[in-house]
Amino acid sequence: MTGSLPDDWRPTATLETLRLRAQLLGRARAYFARTGALEVETPVLGRAAVTDVHLESLEVRRVDGQRAGFLHTSPEYAMKRLLCAGAPDIYQVAHVFREGERGRRHNPEFTMIEWYRLGMDHFALMRDVDGLLRALLEPQRPVGPTVHVTYAEACEAALGVNPLAATTDEIEASLDRAGLDVPPGLHGDRDGLLDLGMSLHVTARFPEDRITFVRDFPASQAALARISGPVAARFEAFWGALELANGFHELGDAKEQAQRFASDAATRGERAQPARDVDEHFLAALAAGLPACAGVALGFDRVVMIATGAREIDEVIAFPDERA
Repeated sequence: MTGSLPDDWRPTATLETLRLRAQLLGRARAYFARTGALEVETPVLGRAAVTDVHLESLEVRRVDGQRAGFLHTSPEYAMKRLLCAGAPDIYQVAHVFREGERGRRHNPEFTMIEWYRLGMDHFALMRDVDGLLRALLEPQRPVGPTVHVTYAEACEAALGVNPLAATTDEIEASLDRAGLDVPPGLHGDRDGLLDLGMSLHVTARFPEDRITFVRDFPASQAALARISGPVAARFEAFWGALELANGFHELGDAKEQAQRFASDAATRGERAQPARDVDEHFLAALAAGLPACAGVALGFDRVVMIATGAREIDEVIAFPDERA
């Protein structure tokens, strides 16, 4: 053995926190057992990356330099393939990976709880998410009455603009009035401007002692959710400004999904982002038939942050990126 050994080998989370983390995982599994969901496991390494312009997948290469695949950003596609093959309600506790995501609330590798309920829409799924979060948090701390608000209501209250009806210039002007600096690259980018306003100003007004659900996102931000007129059947759950979960009344139309993948590819080209092949297995499963369902992904590490009062994700995971 030569050279000096690193002195940062210790975990960043205390053993007390790690014990509580294990207890919370146990509570989550007990909740799903009570509500009839089957725990499943799907591959962490897949052949296709996501096309989503807001996410970048970590690539894995073999010793000969050839691509082995991508670490998944979510188990969504594989779990939906199970549903198409006849699986019942399912959930998964998964380690997921996202390129370039590092900060006070982000680590490139983190723990996600993702689940799907057959025959549910996003309204019923919000009640399910509320039930799980209360099962996890209430033994540790008080949880106030849950708040429900539409995306438009939240933006109008905080920014004084209707995000569904306003022009892009009006949206940008509302951000200027709120004192937000708009990066040059976002000028004229309607959804980019809305994301900036939501993340830096709108969610800052949410109460910090309870769950807030924001629903009815603009149709342009549907991701993998169904669309009804100007809005998507999508919601997000927050604790204060901390985003916890993202859920959909799931799109089951393979042709529409293929069109959305194509739109992602075009946007990636415009932004000089890496080109990504479409997950053909996922599209084939949708073509075979996805049962009516709703699904959601929950950031488990952030739930542990709320339970412990932690300010940084490093406080609730054993070894963050720099110590991995």
